[in-house]
Amino acid sequence: MTFHLSPVSRNIKTGPIPVTMSSGETCPDACPLKGNGCYASSGRLAIHWRRVTAGTMGGTWAQLLASVRGFYVGTLWRHNQAGDLPGVGNSVDAKALGELTDANTGRKGFTYTHKPVTGKAWAGNRKAIAAANRLGFTVNLSADSMSKADELASLNIGPVVAIVPIGSKANLKTPGGRTVIVCPAQRSENRNCANCGICQRRDRSFIVGFIPHGNGSTKVNALAIA
Repeated sequence: MTFHLSPVSRNIKTGPIPVTMSSGETCPDACPLKGNGCYASSGRLAIHWRRVTAGTMGGTWAQLLASVRGFYVGTLWRHNQAGDLPGVGNSVDAKALGELTDANTGRKGFTYTHKPVTGKAWAGNRKAIAAANRLGFTVNLSADSMSKADELASLNIGPVVAIVPIGSKANLKTPGGRTVIVCPAQRSENRNCANCGICQRRDRSFIVGFIPHGNGSTKVNALAIA
């Protein structure tokens, strides 16, 4: 696997914070967006991601950890604008995630995962993700519908984000009554990850909603309304 760090992102939605990519091997087959509308699979981001996956851009896991340790204390950074948690396919590499969590100590790292966490077979994934959140590295569980968001939130192993239908209002409720706040950066040109930071908050009482965007938005929206 290969990993790439951009010290200062030029993505207008993240703002000027450090961001990373992990090669495509990390993406789980369990993710319903894989080959089905994933925003990272098209456009300029996809060009760079393909290079990371091919090993022609980026570096090793050890190099990535060293870079994270070099961030100033308090730095807000996003792991994986493309790719998923360390580990090939559906499995989380608990040792590697622990190393990243340790490197993040004192920093404000956050990420999202589609690695499977429900069911007996994925107890190891749940344990690894819960440990990362407990020790300060924010791993958001990604849901593809409001009902799935309720299921993931009930696990109590980390904060949850969810796809919400195109045209959704700023504040919504899941079927289970949980509050969903649509990503502020999708509602205002003046907001981005750098000046928002709600996805990094592990103790938040609400789910963050993302409206489908990009070339695959129609496919992604179909999941949200299913």
